[in-house]
Amino acid sequence: MTVRVTWTEASARRLDRQFLATSAKPGTPVAEVVSAMLGAHAQVPSAAEVSVGVRTTGATRAAVREALWEDRTLVRTHGPRGTVHLLPADELPLWCAALPAVPNGLVSAPDVRVSEEQAGQIVAAIGEALDGVCLTVDELGEEVVARTGPWAGDLVMPAFQTLWPRWRQVLHRAGWSGALCFGPNRGRKVTYTRPPHFDPLPAEEAVRTLVRRYLRAYGPATPAWFAKWLAAPGGWSSALFARMAEAGDIEEVDFEGTAAWVARGDTEFPRDRVRGVRLLPYFDAYGIATQPREVLFPGAAYQRALAGGQAGNFPLLLVGGVVAGVWHQRRRGRRTTVTVEPLGGLTAGQERELGEQVARVGDVLEAEAELVIGEVTVGPHA
Repeated sequence: MTVRVTWTEASARRLDRQFLATSAKPGTPVAEVVSAMLGAHAQVPSAAEVSVGVRTTGATRAAVREALWEDRTLVRTHGPRGTVHLLPADELPLWCAALPAVPNGLVSAPDVRVSEEQAGQIVAAIGEALDGVCLTVDELGEEVVARTGPWAGDLVMPAFQTLWPRWRQVLHRAGWSGALCFGPNRGRKVTYTRPPHFDPLPAEEAVRTLVRRYLRAYGPATPAWFAKWLAAPGGWSSALFARMAEAGDIEEVDFEGTAAWVARGDTEFPRDRVRGVRLLPYFDAYGIATQPREVLFPGAAYQRALAGGQAGNFPLLLVGGVVAGVWHQRRRGRRTTVTVEPLGGLTAGQERELGEQVARVGDVLEAEAELVIGEVTVGPHA
């Protein structure tokens, strides 16, 4: 008999497993929280700090920075979709085997692209250059060109009204392979280094493990939703799910009338509706991965909180597990003003909770936070 799962049940379980229904206890390792999220988006480091902090009782940005630069239990590197993420250091054997195994449908222009042989040379050169040191991107570029040839330094990549050298299009692949991660900033300059050496898992084992991890965090899910989260071809994802279903690794459920999948045996769902108010920053993992998107972003939220249908560009107000508004914070010294724009009325209890959540964001950022309820006038990713 097919298990039937409602949105309310799926939402409750997802939020619980994301530490958004109940925050992680004080002292919970930061890497454990990041692992539950399947990575924290960290293109903007402060957003990653808030993502982790709002899920962990008492944690501040200092705890995230300590995990990155002192304990080294986290690394900042290229993760899902090639974007910059925080990932647990002890999970690099999984990520650095699974991500390179995902087919990439992007094709560069002929005068920009590199061959697979050249890409391999660049990745190897990056790993050699960064072993035991931290280099800025310009310093790394000099090392790459010296180890490969002048062709790697050709200025052919259009980027931000300028041209980048050819080798930089392979930067994310170096992160995926374990040849590169971010180091501590040198003043205002970003640096790169190499994470500790490790042996990656076999590729097929890593990909299957990643599917099961994704389904536990964000399931029930379809192959198309997994493909969207990973920026993978839909046909590849469908074939992968079919192989795993045949092997008994995953099982089908009825999710609000849609055939979806969960990890084998993972069919228990809470019955109680999620209540409460939460604030999630830019590109929070929950807003990116949770599907179906039109249910997470109901009604006016689909237009207001998404940028052209793309999740992550606005910080989110969650009420009862669905998007109910957007917010923005503006820091001035030790104070930050958090403007929240609800898309509907809030009860007195919800306004009190919202005040508590704003104070929590301030604590994470080590600032005194002030709540303003009103229109957010800045655009996406401001």
